[in-house]
Parts: sequence; structure tokens; C-alpha cells
Amino acid sequence: MLVRLLRRFLVRYKGSLIAVVLLQLAATTGMLLLPSLNADLIDQGVAVGDIDYILRTGLLMLGISAVEVACSIGAVYFAARAAMSFGRDVRLALVQRVGGFSAREFGTFGAPSLITRNTNDVQQVQMLVLMTCTIVVMSPIMGVGGIIMALREDVGASLVLAVAVPALILTMVVLIALMLPGFRVMQIRLDGVNRVLREQVSGIRVVRAFVRDDTEKARFDRANDDLTATALRVGRVNSVLYPAVLLIANVSTVAVVWVGGARIDSGAMQVGSITAMITYVAQILMAVLMSSFIAMMMPRASVCAGRILEVLDTEPTVAAPAEPVRELRTHVDVELRGAGFSYPGADAPVLRDISFRAEPGTTTAIIGGTGSGKSTLMRLIPRLIDVTDGQVLVAGVDVRRLDPEVLRSRISVVPQKAYLFSGTIADNLRYGRADASDDELWHALEVSQAADFVHAMPDKLESVLSQGGTTVSGGQRQRLAIARALVRKPSIYLFDDAFSALDPATDARLRAALEPETRNACVFIVAQRVSTVQDADRIVVLDGGAMVASGTHLGLLGRSPTYAEIVESQRMAAV
Repeated sequence: MLVRLLRRFLVRYKGSLIAVVLLQLAATTGMLLLPSLNADLIDQGVAVGDIDYILRTGLLMLGISAVEVACSIGAVYFAARAAMSFGRDVRLALVQRVGGFSAREFGTFGAPSLITRNTNDVQQVQMLVLMTCTIVVMSPIMGVGGIIMALREDVGASLVLAVAVPALILTMVVLIALMLPGFRVMQIRLDGVNRVLREQVSGIRVVRAFVRDDTEKARFDRANDDLTATALRVGRVNSVLYPAVLLIANVSTVAVVWVGGARIDSGAMQVGSITAMITYVAQILMAVLMSSFIAMMMPRASVCAGRILEVLDTEPTVAAPAEPVRELRTHVDVELRGAGFSYPGADAPVLRDISFRAEPGTTTAIIGGTGSGKSTLMRLIPRLIDVTDGQVLVAGVDVRRLDPEVLRSRISVVPQKAYLFSGTIADNLRYGRADASDDELWHALEVSQAADFVHAMPDKLESVLSQGGTTVSGGQRQRLAIARALVRKPSIYLFDDAFSALDPATDARLRAALEPETRNACVFIVAQRVSTVQDADRIVVLDGGAMVASGTHLGLLGRSPTYAEIVESQRMAAV
């Protein structure tokens, strides 16, 4: 998984990666030359008192050190550029993929998991790329070069490496194998913490209203403790790695001094050579140690890469057709023919056998009890989800054959929960159409009955709203969302319970003002209140996902028991 992700997104930065390799090669070569030059300086300069040789060799070593530093800085620069660009591209790819998901895919992954995958998971892989470029490229060069240079100094003393290096590699492999399952569980636990925290932040008013603060704290504590316990288990294994490497390195150094001392005593080795040998042994073991840092990061990064690719490899169930229809006539009608929808694995369909036709200039109202499938039906028309049975046609074309952008450009949706973005009121209204003038914005506000409270704000259209529009009331949010839909001037309006937060008087004024604005459009209204739908040209009554009746308000009163029951229940509630 990790290799596939790296191959997919790093190939475009091969120029930077080649530069990293060449610069690291130059820097590591300098590091390997310095101990050998130091040995010569001791044996041929210090030991015999040759000051000129000491100066020449010292200056050469200074020059090599300067080149080494410059190459190391350049390598880190190119490595950082490649790693940060890689992270940017992966996050962009995730956002683009998630942007095409339907409700089915969102339900499969869940918002907390998608947030974690696009932040923490990408960061883990990105850090691995950076460390790989700056450390792993250098480690094999230093390791192999160190062994060659150590053998060049003295073959006998170099035999210590034949024991030390395999012991170090075996230790790393065992510890990494123990850490890998823990890292996988850690990411799942992190998803759980994000999920609980997100629910608590979103539902803070519900928590306080029902005095459930202690319950939610305990719930977060459980999720947090699970993550902590998993992290501690992995940390305990991880904590053994560094001391184990240091132990092997120090024992190896002692062995080199012991073996080298005996060889110096016998005249087979010079003093300078043993200093070089100690440095080379340290460099070789340091190369393995640096690789261990990557080894510690790789298991978690591998898990994260798998989670990222799981999202990237998921094909949206609502996808653009291979040869889409890209043109629609100006006045469009909407028709459902035996439309049905079922979630995978569900015992019963959410909608079944829904059939009706809506002409331009007409209003179709959808009413029914809670859970009857009203909002699901609204999602079928803009193709936010696809029918599992039957067809949905817009202007006589099956929506599955239409280019999604063309289809949705002709539709304005006001969802059940009105959502506003952080920014000014003007910015939010122009979300409907970016080139709308101020006069058009004010006209939309007048129609949606929002002009009065916007005029009362100090900055009017430039008044700043917080994320989600929480600085205005629920009714004001709904009216601003309706104004945003009006600015677009679409062919189809979908009002999904968009008048629920309005009082009856404002509701009536808004619907009266909407009529001339939507004269040439298909209007769909989902509502709970009979007063909101009674003037519609057609009222579709849903019950248990089925269309049980269709007609006008007066006609349904006499022949639809379900509709008559809804009307009677609301009349009794009003009394």
C-alpha cells in the first residue's frame, strides 16, 4: 500500500529526488573521507611532527567539511520540497475524491474518519517521505561506504562488524513486527476520539439541555483512554529500540578497541587506523540507527497509506457517464417512473415505486410522516444518490445520462438543515451565482423575507457570519439559504423542509413572494405543515416509502385517509 501511494504521487517530483540522492552521495562521501584523512594526519603528521602535513591535511578536511555541509543543506531543501508537495497533492486528491462521494460513501466511512485520513494519516506518510529523503538515502551509502573504508583500514578489526550489523538488524526487525499491529489499532482509536469530539462539539446545546455533561465526559474519557492505552503499548516496544541500538553500538566500539589494541601491540595496525576504525564503526551503526527511525515510522505510515488508498480507490456510486448529455432545454420538467431506493444490506427499501410528473411553472409538495422517505426523494432529483429501481428524468433525460455539473447547475437546493459558510452575507448569497450584483442580492432577500433583518445589521450585505451561520437565528438562516437559492435563478427548486423554522405569517408571505419568481420553474416543497403545502398544484403523500396518494388539497381530503389524518392531527394540535 505504502509503495503504491508513493509511486502514485512522488513520480512527478523525480527531479527533486534525483537532486537529493546526488547531494546526499556527495555529503556522505565527504563524511567517509574525513576519518581516513584524520588517521593519516595522526600517523604521518602528529606522530612524526610534520607541521606542514598537518596544515595541508587540516585545510583539506575543512574544505571537505564545508562541501559536506552545503550538500546536506541542499539535500534537506529538495527533500522538504518533495515531501511537502507530496502531502499537498495527496490531500487535494482526497478532497476531490470525497467531493464526488454520494451519501452512501459518506455513510460507509463517516465524517470523523475522513477528517483523520485527510489530516493525521497524510501527515504520517508525509513525514516518512521527508525522513526517507534525508536519512534513508544517506544510510545505505554510509553503511556500505563505511564497511569498505573500514576494511581498507584493517581487515582484522573489521570482523567486529560481521557480528554487530546482523545483531542490530535482527533487533530492529523483531521490534518493528511487534509495533505494526499497534499502529493499525492506534489510527482506529484516533478515529474514535475524533468522532466523539465532533459529536460533542456539534451537539453541545443538546448535551447542556439534557444535563449530560458528565456522561459525555465519561464517553470521551473512554475513547481517550483506549487511544492512550494503545499508544502506551506501542511506546513501550518503541522505547526498547533506541537503547538496544546504543547497547550494540557501544559493545561494538569496545570490541574494536580491544581487537585494535592487540593488533597495534603486534605491529599489524597503527594508532591512526584504530581512531578511523572507531569512527567508521560508529558511522556504520549510526546508519543502521537512522534507518531504525524510519523503521519506527514505517509501520504507522504503512497503515495510514492503506487508509488513504482505501478512500482514493473507492469509486463513487454516483459517477459521471462515459458519454454524458451536456445540454438541456430552457424549460425543464421532472418525472419519476417507478423510482425506488434501497441502502445496501437494508431489510426494506427507503422508497419504492414512486411515479409522478412535474411540469414547469408548477409546485409539487411532498408530505408524509417522519421516516417516510421525503428527503431521500429530494436527493434523487439532483442525483446526490442514484435510484436502485426505476428512473428519474429531467427534461426527458435520465439523470444518470446527464453530466452532473449540467444537471446541478439547473437546480437550487435548500436543505433540511440550512447551512451558511463563514464570511459575509454577500459571499454566502453569491455562492448561488458568483456574478450576481448587489441589486440582485437585495431582490432575493426581499423575496425571502430576509431584507429587514439584513438592513438592520451594521454592515448590511458585508455583515460577517460565523461558520454554519450560528450568529443568526434558525429562521434567519433558512431565509438566507432561500435567498441564496433564488440568486441562482434555476429551472428546478428543491425546498426540503426549508420553511420549518418560520412562523405561519412569514411562511405565507414568503410563499406568496416566491410565486412570481418561480413562474417558469419546477418547484418541489417538502414540509410537515399542511398550511405550507395546501396551495400546491400537486401534493404527493408518502407513507412507509410508498406513494399512497397524489392530488390537490381538497381532493386528497376526501380520498386519502393518510392525508386526512395529517390534516386532522394538525388541526387538533392548533386547538
